[in-house]
Amino acid sequence: MSHPHPELKAAPPLPEGGLRVTALGGLGEIGRNMTVFEHAGKLLIVDCGVLFPEETQPGVDVILPDFTSIRDRLDDIVGIVLTHGHEDHIGGVPYLLRERRDIPVVGSKLTLAFLEAKLKEHGIRPRTVRVREGDRRRFGPFDCEFVAVNHSIPDSLAVAIRTGAGMVLHTGDFKMDQFPLDDRITDLRAFARLGEEGVDLFLTDSTNAEVPGFTTSERELNPAIEQVMRTAPRRVIVSSFASHVHRIQQVLDAAHQHGRKVAFVGRSMVRNMGIARDLGYLKVPSGLVVNAKELEKLPDHKITLVCTGSQGEPMAALSRMANRDHAIRIGKGDTVLLASSLIPGNENAIYRVINGLTRWGAHVVHKGNAKVHVSGHASAGELVYCYNIVKPRNVMPVHGEWRHLRANADLAIRTGVDPDRVVIAEDGVVVDLVDGRASITGKVPAGNVYVDGMEVGGATEASLKDRVTLAQEGVITVVAIVDADTGALAEVPDFLARGFVHDDATFEPVIPVIEKTLANAAQEGVGDAHQLEQLIARAVANWAFRTHRRRPLIIPVIIDA
Repeated sequence: MSHPHPELKAAPPLPEGGLRVTALGGLGEIGRNMTVFEHAGKLLIVDCGVLFPEETQPGVDVILPDFTSIRDRLDDIVGIVLTHGHEDHIGGVPYLLRERRDIPVVGSKLTLAFLEAKLKEHGIRPRTVRVREGDRRRFGPFDCEFVAVNHSIPDSLAVAIRTGAGMVLHTGDFKMDQFPLDDRITDLRAFARLGEEGVDLFLTDSTNAEVPGFTTSERELNPAIEQVMRTAPRRVIVSSFASHVHRIQQVLDAAHQHGRKVAFVGRSMVRNMGIARDLGYLKVPSGLVVNAKELEKLPDHKITLVCTGSQGEPMAALSRMANRDHAIRIGKGDTVLLASSLIPGNENAIYRVINGLTRWGAHVVHKGNAKVHVSGHASAGELVYCYNIVKPRNVMPVHGEWRHLRANADLAIRTGVDPDRVVIAEDGVVVDLVDGRASITGKVPAGNVYVDGMEVGGATEASLKDRVTLAQEGVITVVAIVDADTGALAEVPDFLARGFVHDDATFEPVIPVIEKTLANAAQEGVGDAHQLEQLIARAVANWAFRTHRRRPLIIPVIIDA
């Protein structure tokens, strides 16, 4: 099993006739999935998503893949293939199209509809190519065949990419629900047919590779959802991803069955469910969905609200309800149904929301106390079936953190794939398929690109570190008036502190430290204001740590007297 090594060099030119695969996101993390395929001088991109920030990244809205390695080759891109319409697969597309507007975007009907609604907000009209399962389309040297797969959003596709270097099969996100709500199952017959032809490189979804057995069918949630609708004494508030059409379909059906009306809450939920309904993916019994005005006239036990915020996102409807910052006031007798997973890293935020809702008297039903969520990803049993059906020559696990990728690699090896042909890569690691063998050959830059308000890439690791420092350690501004001739203090420095515990006498002991620093600098002939500021900052930082065990951000300001 080949592992990435930190000492990897920049990737060499691709050997003639070879195929290069570089993930710019989605390996080593759950989110911002993006894979670049290079062959015969052209590039094909599969997915371009966003990652949601963690608590250690304050002020960041989303995190994008790093486009550095393809920026000077934008004209070589023949298409962006989207496997399905989740944010972690389409959220980065607007930012890539800003750099070149006319890249063809390829996807299924629902995926493109969700994308076009998102692009409208960015003022971009994309060039789209609509495909469905069974279609074969050529984009430059890439011959793409699309295969139906089942996932937690309708219209998901796997893609088989035939090139002169061999065939790649990329599953996208998938599972094998045998009784899907839309009767559209993962097309294992196509997987077998492609396997017969010969899959040279198999990229498989690793998200649930650690989970033994098989992922439960979406229909098995029906009893739990139905019970909530039947027994809840007052309103039912359901929170889900704004793109989880199947889950919301079950909620609508159960509400209808028990004589409740439904209202959608939250901009993305209203928008996406409108699109899904218009395109026929969401079947809404007539008269079931009402607007906020009609809602006010209904008795509580006839009301169901469907809103966003199942991951504890601070700005989403559910968090605002928990914080009493929303028009909908949660109260005693209300039932809140969290119909979603706990994405790694979001657990604290989700429990905070559950506690907030419970405090106002709501009964919260979530995956911890009821069967209200099934995963959208194949578990180990399903992955093993796939390896046995496809019999790939090389395997590269994708979509997951390190533990998921490793578990998936182990499954492939257990089904008989040669360990030397199972490649675990990280973001930016270059994998070349040459003469039928996949191997790691180098790396390209693949850092985090932060979207911070209107600014893309402005926030850096260093500035986020400063934000965390400000939040945890505070800030001290030192204003020193220095005599230009002697280099000594002209008067006592001013100290302005925020978030650093202090009183009037706290900073007296540091004044001699500053005097000594300036005296040493004068002796060495250092008179440049910027250099003096650096010296003072270091001296005050050392003092703060020695005496207070704190590392505040120090902002030195020197004024010539």
